[in-house]
Amino acid sequence: MSHILAQPATKLLEQWGPSACASMSPVSLMSHSEAAAWCAQLTNARSENFPVLSSLLPEKSQPDFAAIYAFCRWADDLGDEAQSPEQALELLAWWRDELRQCYHGQAKHPIFIALQPVIARHELPENLFDELIQAFEWDNRQTRWESLEELTRYCALSANPVGRLVLAVLGESRDESLAQLSDCTCTALQLVNHWQDVKRDLLQRDRVYLPRDAWRDIPDFESRLLITARRGWAADLEFLPAYRDMLSKLCDHTEQLFDRGDALLRTLSPVSRPVIGLFTAGGRGVLTHIRQWDFETCIRRPNMSRVEKLILVSKAWLAAHRQRGAA
Repeated sequence: MSHILAQPATKLLEQWGPSACASMSPVSLMSHSEAAAWCAQLTNARSENFPVLSSLLPEKSQPDFAAIYAFCRWADDLGDEAQSPEQALELLAWWRDELRQCYHGQAKHPIFIALQPVIARHELPENLFDELIQAFEWDNRQTRWESLEELTRYCALSANPVGRLVLAVLGESRDESLAQLSDCTCTALQLVNHWQDVKRDLLQRDRVYLPRDAWRDIPDFESRLLITARRGWAADLEFLPAYRDMLSKLCDHTEQLFDRGDALLRTLSPVSRPVIGLFTAGGRGVLTHIRQWDFETCIRRPNMSRVEKLILVSKAWLAAHRQRGAA
């Protein structure tokens, strides 16, 4: 089953798409335990940078995280892997309808069957899930961003709700001032992902998340960026220095967001702090690699090695056990 669930959601629509869900009878629905196992398998098959279901998480929270991750993964796939923006928007509208049915106690898709008790147990607001869907819809209506301010508004939908959901599931305070610190970290993580994936986003999806107000003074920026990304070396002698300078400033801004978000870590419980700290450390690690690669993300995608990831996870695990022992 796990090798099947490793496929994008769009490859599974015949079995779990709009038509299939609409025709399901109550007796054909998965049980909650079956749906939870389905989400856990999907999560283990699809999580990329760090294992979502790691030993850092309390065992009782792992099914909750798997259900939330599965929701995000499917929504992301429906937005990114569809055959056209029009189809993506249709599928995302269906996903929103499934979300509404879930909140009305009528879940049919395995992800929403697994998610329904998680929502009830932690009193998770519907708008946080809906905002994520809005972000994927935005991605299919717009491929260029005018300003860093506009991109930050997009991150408020595409990233910040995840942080708030994670904190709620971990049982942390829902104080708005702390949630805003989480937003800083989540926006920074999303921006790092955009700066890291400049080449891939352009060549695979014709998306440029680098805001226009950052490169407006670089002549013929987009055409030179495309040439550089396709070739794997600079379009001309002047382009890379200008690109490096631009991305350096964007990375400085992102680092400042991480710095502001760090204040959240000091308020978290010993159980939650290593979990959130691992994601922050991972984002900062990617940012360090971008700097080490001299900001040339238009040529190559800087990655953390498996050893580096293992070191981060090991440090977080040791910190977690020290903190839990002292608690």
